[in-house]
Amino acid sequence: MLMTEFTIDDRNRIRRKPDRGRFERDVIYPIIDEALICHVGFVEDGQPFVIPTLHARLDDSLILHGARASRMLKHIQAGHPVCATFTLVDGLVLARSVFNHSMNYRSAVVFGRGRLIEADDEKMHALEALTEHIARGRWAEARQPTIKEMNATTVVGITIEQASAKMRTGPPGDDEADYALPIWAGVLPLGEQAGAPLPDPRLREGIPVPDSVRGFSRTP
Repeated sequence: MLMTEFTIDDRNRIRRKPDRGRFERDVIYPIIDEALICHVGFVEDGQPFVIPTLHARLDDSLILHGARASRMLKHIQAGHPVCATFTLVDGLVLARSVFNHSMNYRSAVVFGRGRLIEADDEKMHALEALTEHIARGRWAEARQPTIKEMNATTVVGITIEQASAKMRTGPPGDDEADYALPIWAGVLPLGEQAGAPLPDPRLREGIPVPDSVRGFSRTP
């Protein structure tokens, strides 16, 4: 039976402001799904690297892809441990004092080990998940990958062994004496918003904007 919460140990424990920490899958996974990119951390020959990349989630696996020469993907498919982070900024928290400025945010950190996805059907399913992560419905609208394109692409799956989320909501938390200061304080909400679609200059006339673009949203 799938546990609803990840176990907690020294790897995923929230030490700074632990009251903001969450370990439930139904809290962590929506953050992963809404974030457009993640940052993948790994160590090679004693040197740490953090690489931003597109991702997708299939159940309890994080899906990544890229060129066969990718150092990060070679590290992952070899089964070495990796850490991936996801961050959504919901607002700037502007306090009366500089010290108490903050952000409202939702973040997630996951830990796991990867494997190479080689079987054609599984690899195609993973590439579909990556495409749908960019824009829901796009897989069915666009041309499917060719054998040559499939062979040129490495796809890996990282089993999410442990994870945690951390978030902040609400107004500033000023020192009591500062509430009397004549300084504006509050929250400036932020969010991702799509602009008007810009058609390719070589787009044939008469092709309408598809549903995946007209209905674009980052909300899972």
